[in-house]
Amino acid sequence: MNKLLMIASVLLFSTLGFAQVRELPSPAGQGSGQPNLTVSPNGRVYLSWIERLGEGRVSLRFSVLEKEKWSAPQTIAEGSNWFVNWADFPSMIALPDGSLAAHWLAKSGPGTFEYDVTISRSFDGGKTWGKPFVPHRDGVKAEHGFVSLFAAKDGNLAAVWLDGREMKPGEGSHDHGHGNMTLRYVKIKRDGTLTDEAVLDTRVCECCQTSAAMTADGPVVVYRDRSEQEIRDNSIVRLRDGKWSQPVSVFKDGWQINGCPVNGPSVAAAGRRVAVAWYTGVNNKPHVKLAFSNDAGVNFGEPITVDDGNPAGRVETLLLADGSALVCWLEKIQGGGEVRVRRVKPDGKFDPAMVVSTTGAARSNGFPQMARVGKTLVFAWTGARVLTATLPLK
Repeated sequence: MNKLLMIASVLLFSTLGFAQVRELPSPAGQGSGQPNLTVSPNGRVYLSWIERLGEGRVSLRFSVLEKEKWSAPQTIAEGSNWFVNWADFPSMIALPDGSLAAHWLAKSGPGTFEYDVTISRSFDGGKTWGKPFVPHRDGVKAEHGFVSLFAAKDGNLAAVWLDGREMKPGEGSHDHGHGNMTLRYVKIKRDGTLTDEAVLDTRVCECCQTSAAMTADGPVVVYRDRSEQEIRDNSIVRLRDGKWSQPVSVFKDGWQINGCPVNGPSVAAAGRRVAVAWYTGVNNKPHVKLAFSNDAGVNFGEPITVDDGNPAGRVETLLLADGSALVCWLEKIQGGGEVRVRRVKPDGKFDPAMVVSTTGAARSNGFPQMARVGKTLVFAWTGARVLTATLPLK
């Protein structure tokens, strides 16, 4: 980090109840990317990422944060037929029964956008991983990605993803095709049985991240929607008493854009309180916004603008015990970008933004990640490789 930025950051952190950002030596190798952070129910932080092995082979690896150090990397899977993308990155999750699950994308055909979601499970803490399986049963050579894994209310593994089985193939290598991208859900039992399959939305934005969280009433999923008029605002669906709700806008920005911005929303929940952060470029004025709900995502208050005037988006959010939210995003600056975080209070007031690190703002810099364990924030982002840092909360 630039020394002047570090000094400024320390001053902000000390006045706002934060200590200094601490660089955390990364377990990832040079040229690594696509980081993802997750926290287990018992408070263990997992970092996963893609490592390039050469000759077209890649590996999905993970490490566990232990006593302020990352453990030696372990391999989940590797292959030469994977679809590796800066925005559609793998993930892993720790379930209440102690098992682990991870996903990545594998090519299903020769077309650029012909790939499947692939999931593997581990029941021994990540030492061994089971045979990979595909959670969708359509068998269509089409796009399947932008996955959110989460624990269902009964503790089983659940997944939502963007599914292009109803789209017609495009003509060029950059053409996603024509038709409707759908949002789909499935629950996966411990023995691998797929159940409760559902279509959550029949027309959504083609390549924006999804996000899921568990409320006291059940899970909620947020995603970028797509109307017939090409309005691409963010919607939420809720599962309650075994039934999914109809999609409802978190807020109607009215962003009309004839193409996917590749910039999905993020949701966090605690009890019946929900926070959703998102990026919008309506009226050619980019902003990162946040909205709170006190009724498990049924209704949301007016959004709060979180950015500092020139955001690239790529948001992450989480809730704190006092009801406030932390929002992490990438802000563009001259010559690059900064990973920033800001606390937004329940009344809508917010603290000055804090700089976690300078970085680039290119696609190759990916999506910054943020997680909290106890009184410590953990960050991961992509520079020349996957980098990590911690920020203690006083």
